[in-house]
Amino acid sequence: MIEQREGAYQQFLFYLKQATAQIPSQYMLFPVAGEPNPIYRERVYYYELYHQLRVTTGDDFGYSLGGEVDKSRHPILREFALDKTKPDLLVHRPGDMSGNLIVMEVKPVTARAEHIRKDLCNLTSFVLRGQYYRAIYLIYSGSDAEFASFQKRALRQVQKVPRGQIDLRIIDLFWHRSPDLLAIQMKWDAG
Repeated sequence: MIEQREGAYQQFLFYLKQATAQIPSQYMLFPVAGEPNPIYRERVYYYELYHQLRVTTGDDFGYSLGGEVDKSRHPILREFALDKTKPDLLVHRPGDMSGNLIVMEVKPVTARAEHIRKDLCNLTSFVLRGQYYRAIYLIYSGSDAEFASFQKRALRQVQKVPRGQIDLRIIDLFWHRSPDLLAIQMKWDAG
């Protein structure tokens, strides 16, 4: 069973990398009339990512992609206070907890510390309690310096919560630096 899930996870990582390379620039930094510079709009990026993932995975992947699935009143997740969450993406088999493969959150490189902390706590809890195989935190856009700053903000959040609420060992960090590039897996430690 673990080998099957690991194989499906690796296959999804291939799809994720291919999908990110197809996201045009206007979805990473959104142009706004009257504004001289484009701005980050997480949902604009995320919806295009979802679209590209659907195209890339096709219908034979064996798992469903669920965008912002509302977990309200979920009878199992309610026990772990996850029933009030809406992860950006679930890769799963709806109605079958053993089919929970990936839970993913997406943020721009400029994400605020409190949002990072909330995402990391939720991702950890979905893996440890919600029976997901792995979690992915996908960060998009930014320079090397901006990404290093994100890493520092994230690592500081681990120190601000009780031990065990965030486990970076079960959350894979990916960075989609710019359009036309594949997202790459990164280390949590900037060093």
